[in-house]
Amino acid sequence: MKALYLLLGSNLGDRSQNIAKAVELISSEIGPVMRASSCYETEPWGNNNQGLFLNMALHLSSKEDPFHLLGKLLSIEQRLGRTRNGEQNSARIIDIDILFYGDHIISSEKLIIPHPRLQFRRFVLVPMNEIAPDLLHPVSGFSIGELLGTCPDMLNVSLFDTVVNFS
Repeated sequence: MKALYLLLGSNLGDRSQNIAKAVELISSEIGPVMRASSCYETEPWGNNNQGLFLNMALHLSSKEDPFHLLGKLLSIEQRLGRTRNGEQNSARIIDIDILFYGDHIISSEKLIIPHPRLQFRRFVLVPMNEIAPDLLHPVSGFSIGELLGTCPDMLNVSLFDTVVNFS
């Protein structure tokens, strides 16, 4: 079993409900969630002409091949209403990113693990720091807490006052 860390994001529709539905599907189709961060309301990264995001980090265990896992996560996104328009950093009903898969380092056209820009994004590092501050980035060797401490991103990330309930 490999430690799997995901980041969920939503900035369209009922964001809390979108996140909750994604967690429910991930739990039933990938495996039980071992740890979940709080939800954070975050400014959009790279495109300010859209609504605020909700983001949440999850920790699971998985024995799935990472490419098969990616296919399952893309299917969950699609079933929840995500459509891909080819535009990076666009608004979305749900986004599920694989941040880490054990200490695997994968660089392919379809999948890059660890997520290639996580060290530059507070909306990733703040929720990850809540659930895994000592997790080491397998490329840089720095912990999540250390990466957060040196992150150049100044966009606002604030604790969301509504609890996202999932079972």
